[in-house]
Order: sequence, then structure tokens, then C-alpha cells
Amino acid sequence: MERAVVQITLFGLLLALATTQSNKGNWDIYSFHINSTVASRYATTVITSRVANRMDESKEIEFQVRIPKNAFISKFTMFIDGQVYDGVVKGKEKAQQQYTEAVSRGQSAGLVSSVGRTLEEFKTSVTVAAHKKVTFELTYEELLKRRLGKYELQIHARPMQPVKDFKVDVYIDEKAGIKFMEVKGGLSTNVLASAITKTQMDKQAWVYFYPTEDQQKMCDSCGEEGMNGDLVIVYDVNRNPSLGDIKKSKGYFVHHFAPSSLLSIPKNVVFIIDQSGSMRGRKMIQTRIALVHILNDLAPEDHFGLITFDSSIIHWKRELVQANEQNLESAKKFASDIQERGSTDINKAVLEGVHMMNAHPREGSASILILLTDGDPTSGVTNLERIQSNVREAIAEKFPLYCLGFGFDVNFEFLEKMALQNNGVARRIYEDSDANLQLKGFYEEVATPLLTDVIMTYNGGTNLTQTNFSQYYNGSEIVVAGQISDNDIETFTPQVVAISVNRKMMFSDTNAIVESNGTESDSHIQRVWAYLTVKQLLEKELVLSGSEKENAKKQALELSLKYSFVTPLTSMVVTKPQGENTDVLHKPREGGTPSSAGDQALFGRSSSRGFSGKLKSNGYQRGLPSMPAHMPARMPARSGGAGGGGARYGGAGLSYQHHQLPEQVSVMSVRQHDIGLDNVGLLKSIAIQPDILISTVSIRNIDVPLSHRFLLKTENMSLPLCFDVTGDVRLKLLRHPSRGLSVNGELDSVQNGGFSRIVIHVNPDLIVEVDAKEIHVREGQTLTIHPGQDIITAGSLTVIRRDKEIDVAVGDTRMVILIHEKNGKQFLWPILRQKPLDTNVSGLLALKPAAYEEVQHSPSTRLMIKDQEIDVARASAVDYSIVSSPTHDCWLMSAESALQTRLDDFIL
Repeated sequence: MERAVVQITLFGLLLALATTQSNKGNWDIYSFHINSTVASRYATTVITSRVANRMDESKEIEFQVRIPKNAFISKFTMFIDGQVYDGVVKGKEKAQQQYTEAVSRGQSAGLVSSVGRTLEEFKTSVTVAAHKKVTFELTYEELLKRRLGKYELQIHARPMQPVKDFKVDVYIDEKAGIKFMEVKGGLSTNVLASAITKTQMDKQAWVYFYPTEDQQKMCDSCGEEGMNGDLVIVYDVNRNPSLGDIKKSKGYFVHHFAPSSLLSIPKNVVFIIDQSGSMRGRKMIQTRIALVHILNDLAPEDHFGLITFDSSIIHWKRELVQANEQNLESAKKFASDIQERGSTDINKAVLEGVHMMNAHPREGSASILILLTDGDPTSGVTNLERIQSNVREAIAEKFPLYCLGFGFDVNFEFLEKMALQNNGVARRIYEDSDANLQLKGFYEEVATPLLTDVIMTYNGGTNLTQTNFSQYYNGSEIVVAGQISDNDIETFTPQVVAISVNRKMMFSDTNAIVESNGTESDSHIQRVWAYLTVKQLLEKELVLSGSEKENAKKQALELSLKYSFVTPLTSMVVTKPQGENTDVLHKPREGGTPSSAGDQALFGRSSSRGFSGKLKSNGYQRGLPSMPAHMPARMPARSGGAGGGGARYGGAGLSYQHHQLPEQVSVMSVRQHDIGLDNVGLLKSIAIQPDILISTVSIRNIDVPLSHRFLLKTENMSLPLCFDVTGDVRLKLLRHPSRGLSVNGELDSVQNGGFSRIVIHVNPDLIVEVDAKEIHVREGQTLTIHPGQDIITAGSLTVIRRDKEIDVAVGDTRMVILIHEKNGKQFLWPILRQKPLDTNVSGLLALKPAAYEEVQHSPSTRLMIKDQEIDVARASAVDYSIVSSPTHDCWLMSAESALQTRLDDFIL
């Protein structure tokens, strides 16, 4: 079976630049994250940019991001001063009022524009108050197309400044299996190479790109404004030589069909080349170069024809001839001598190409017509609809027409419609130094036909995407999605029938497993179906007319709204704080002209600020931190233990240190640890001030239970929230019901600062226990212990241990467990790097950011959370989600107030 190279050119399409019109020192992009997940060729990418206004006055912060033209934006959110501003997808007509208002105010209402060959640029801005922050978060989705044996997902990084917290995380999950992976691109060379970590397993791969601020200024394309370049991941997948790869979930399926071990079909190809005056100069030079290269690639069994046109037709030969050495040399000389002149008669030229093809029928061959032009028809028949009708009638669905539009003067929509009407595609050729390579690259995509007249049938399937394809080329892929009637997998029977060389072929496998994709969310396959359906309906809407056109448009609009896709039929209304303009985001069609080209989860050490009094005892003074009036100074232990000097208590491998105090001391010394929450949950750990003093009391051998602090992330609030958990507890970190996945954490002793052990239940027969020294994997009755940096795989679980971190992946969930050391002892800190797509997840790691309003500052601070006023005290926390463990301030309150639910809900 031939290996298919998949190139995920991590198109750095993700580039979030926050810019202002004033001095760039006015603002600071302090965190910039790109998180891209590719599952079964469907990529979901989230770009998060956090920007701080460092000035003493309000400033307008502009957010720009470049995404693939083939992608649909599905979500955009701004977090400003505790408020959330979501973009809302509406039909273009319903958004027209906001659009018109934006234009009348002089605003740029068309916020998405083409940038270069493969990108669109999204842009919006918002005013940020002095010393305040804003978080921009953009999500887009794309079904990766296979070309020349590669899938491409490209990441372009250009944040416009070195960013302290810059991260690119890519996770690839291909059930077909990954055979080969490497990282390429300008950002993978020289100094930046050391910032890349790659890991490849049988069916999964990870790429992390974490350059330091210094590295971001030292690469080939870097400077004082930071990085400007691409990261490219190339990987290889296994392919089923028969029916292909089929996945289903919750009544939907997607079928990837790309057989490669087939004989190539001899082809008949006619090249129709525009030599009108507008092709003068570099266009014609590059066209001549490309034609010579393409002719060199023709196989001996191929037949070809070559005509050029302006207002008249120039034949190299009037019939198709075999691609033997003599004919190729003659054709290359003809191509090298093409001169530009005259006007443009596209109608006559294409019809002549069709005539040549029809006059040369060949059994067991595949026919292809390729048109290259750079302008509108200016002679002969110039009515565009008339030309399209003439061509469609002449071809009569016997072979495809491919249209290449050179430059931006060409009427691309006209070419695209004509190509789609005749089972082909249109491609723009950009007027760059590599235009000849673009032409050659397109030809290579259609150079090797393997099947013709491909018909995909699905008994038991309904609401199918396109199922009939005129030709299938080596290195490409056919993708069909649909619904399974009544979700009855037993009656669902896929089959492919096609012509290969001179024989009819049937692809079916009665033993084929239609995989129920438990590793992806229930909505994943459904969104693939929706994406593909909308794409094809938009193509139909371009080609059809009358009621059929309106029906296709209506269906595409309904699906776009249902799945929140920004398409040419919908707009995203970007709401902003009161008093600011509303932006309206539109997605352009390809025919348009181009434009010019971190999560801070906190934990820490509580400080002595906010002390409400002084106490003197045993010859020294301590300050007593002010606590919320409704909170006890010390919560009772959830479980007790016997007294005694230095006694320890706990269970299931977890122990806490008790401190025994002498009688009649005037203070009680309590050692505390604090733990905070990550972007979506638990992240950081803090050690509160080692000694918290309470008034003089008489104490007899009292065991004081350990208290840990958690910090709950907020979005752009003045401080995060924090709360204490006291006693011998194990915590529910994550619950993923649809996968049967659960993650629990056991808090460590006072000398450490986080978790002593993380226990992962993948299913009843697969349990993984992680501590700072070893990883225990129990599969059924078999227990294996991994003390070193092994790569561990078991079922859908992958565990990769490195020097100071452990990477855990289970399907669409990825967690990194950092290993910290304090006072010579190690502890664990979990971070949820990739949250499951399923919304029905819970646990401390899955908590959403908190939002509050400060309603009182004196004599004590009070916060409003969901209509409840809460007294808080100022504390601090160490952020253990970051290797350097910085300290941050936080608002301390009860666990119930911070979580807005009972703490018991998170305790085992």
C-alpha cells in the first residue's frame, strides 16, 4: 500500500496581531496561544491573544488574525473587564442594518478580506481603559483537502512583538495511523529549532512550539517586532487500499476514500493558453516555462493537444497526438515561441479545445481540458452567460474543465462558475516569481487519473453530500458525509463503483468496521457533514439558477446559522462595550481583490497584606490577615487522626502532616499550600504565608489539618479568585462521561505544593497512576511500572514522560502534568491543555472563568458574583502552571462562594 504524505503546513494562519495606531509601547501582548486540533482531517483552531494597555489613558487595541480561505469562523469572543462580548452569526440581510450603520460611521464593515494566496484577514478593535486588559478568542474550522498526497494546515506566526507567553500546540489524531512526521518551515530552523518539541505515536502526534522572547527575535525572519514566518508539519498516514476510512458518531458518518495502489489511466489533455496582449511580460515568460515543464511530465501513453488564442486560434497541431519524444520536443519549441498579442476570445478557444477532445475518443482513457487566461473575453462572444452555456452544451459532462485565472484582473467568478458547471475547479495563479511553479503544481494534481465515473452509494444513508465524481486523481481524496437512517449501523452499507483503465471496479468490504468514534465529541462528525454540505451548497448556488438556486441558498443559509459558520451568506455581528461601534464581519468570495498584505491561571503564597490587627506572644509579633466575615478562620477537618508528635493521617497513598502545639501557646501556626485553577480549571499552587496567627488560646495536642488553596481563573478582572480546601481529600479534576474518563488528584503533604498523585481512569480495565517518580499502568490484572522516560500506550491512552513534565492524551483530551520541586521535594501540577469538545464535562479542570464586580472597597472589599455580595480578603498565589512559578495576587473567599456550588461536589 502506497504511503500518503500528509503535510499539515501549520499555516500559521493563525496570526493574531494586536495593534494600535499609536506607539506600540502603549500596549503589550503578554500572551498569545494557538491551539489546533486535527481529528479525521477536520481542524479546529483556537487563537487566544491577551493584550494589556500599559498607558495611563484609554487606547484602541486592534486585533487581526489571518485564517485559511477554506475555513469558516465559528466563534469570536472578547473578554473585557469581566464582561463577555460574543460575536453573533446572522443572515447577511438581517445584519444589513448594522452593516450600513458601521459604514455610515466610517467604520470598516467588511472585516474579512483576502490576503495573499491562501489567507483571509479578520480585523476588529476595541477601546481598553488605562491599565486594563482585553482577551480576544477566535475559533475557526476547516476540512483539510488532500493535494499531492498531503494535507496542509499552515501556521503563520507574526504577533508584531516578542511575546512572553507564546505557545503553539498542535494535536493530530488520525485513526488510520501515522507513519511519518517532521517539522519544516522558516520557524523550524536555526535558533527556533530548539523551541519545537514533537512526539509521534501510532495514531497520534503532538507538536509544541514554545519560543522564548529572545528566540522570537533571532530567527531568519525575526526582528525587534518578533517572529514572521511559517511552521510546517509533514506527516504520513496509512490508507486502506479498499473501501477507505469510515467513521460514524450519533447518526452521522464521514467517508474518506483515497485508494493508491491502482494503475494510472492514460489521459487525453488539451492545453488552451491565452496569448492576448494582457499576458505581456512576466506572465507570458512564466507560462512558457511552466508549459515546458508540464510537457516533460507527460507519460508516453498520454495524448495531448496545445492551442493558444487571442482573437483567433493558433494550433500546434489540429489533433491530439501521443506524447512521444518527437512530439514533445516539437510542442516544447512551440510553447517557447508563444508571443502575446491581440484581444481575448475565450468562447472560440474553449469550444475548439472541446472539438479536439471529442474528435479523439480513446477507450480506457481519461480526458482533461485546461484553460489558462488572465482577463475577460474582449472579442467574439463576450456575454459571460452565453459563453458558459455554449461550453456546458459542448462538453455535455463527458470530461472536466479546469480554469486557471492568472492575476487579479481576471473575472474569477466567471471562470469558477464555468469550471463547476463542467465538473472541474478554478484556481487563481498569483503574479509572483513562482507563478510557473504554481501552474506546474496544479497540473501535477490532475496528472495521474486513477479512476473515472466514481459513484459512492450508501444503503441506509440519507442527506448525503456529493456522491458522484467524474475522476479521482492520485494524491487526492474523495470525502462523503451524511446521516445514517435511524442511526441503524447494521443496515448501513457503503460501496464504491468506478472505472479503472478498461474495467469496472467495485470497492466494498463486508468485514469493514465503521468506527464509532468514541475519541471525538458527538458533534465532531456532524460538524464535518455540516461544513462539507455548506461548501457544496455554496458551489451549487453559484452554478444554478431560478428556484433551484434559491433553494440551495436557503439550505446553505440555514445550516450556516445552525452551526454558526461565517460564510458568504452570513455575517458575524461583533458586539462591543456600550458607546462603541458594532462591527459586522463578512466573508468574501474568492473573486474579491486582496488587501495589503495565555492563560494566566494563578496560585500562590498568601501575603501579609490586609492584616486587621497585631498580636504579641512568646516574644514575637504576627499579623492576623483579615478574613471574610462569613468565613471561619479555620475550616474543620474533613477527617481526623490520632494525636501525637508529628503524626500523619490520610488514605490511599495520600498523607498530611499534623502539627502538635504545646499547651498555652498564644498563637497557632498553620502551614498552608495553595492551588489554583488553569484556563479551564486547576492550574496553580500557592503556599500561603507559613504562619497564620490566631489569638492566644489554650490548646492541648491539637492536630491542625493541612489546607490547600485553589485559584479560579477570571477573564480580565483585577484579580483572580482563590479559596481553601482543608483536610484529607481527593479531588475530582475531570469527568468526561461520554468517554468514561475520570481524573482524580491527591493533595500532597505540607512540604510540597500540589499533588502527590494523579489517578486517571480511562475505563474499568485501564487505570494509570502518576507520581513524581513513576507511572503505574494497570490493564486488567496486569500492572506495569515505568520509572523512566518511556512512551506509554494503552488503548486510546498515550503517556509521554519528559524531564519536568508528563503529557497525557486520551482521545480529544490532553493534559500536561508539570513536575515542580520545593525544599528538595517534588510535586505534581496538572494543566488541561486541550479541553474535550464535549460540553458535558465537569471537574476542577473544566471550570469556566469566573466573573465578578467590585461593589465595595472600604472598610473591606466586597465582590458581586451572580447577584450575591461576598466579603473577600486579598491574598497571593504562586502560579505552578508556569515553570518559573511567578507569584500573583488573588481575592480569597470561601470555596462555595468561588465555585457557586458545594465544595463536596468536587470531593471524592
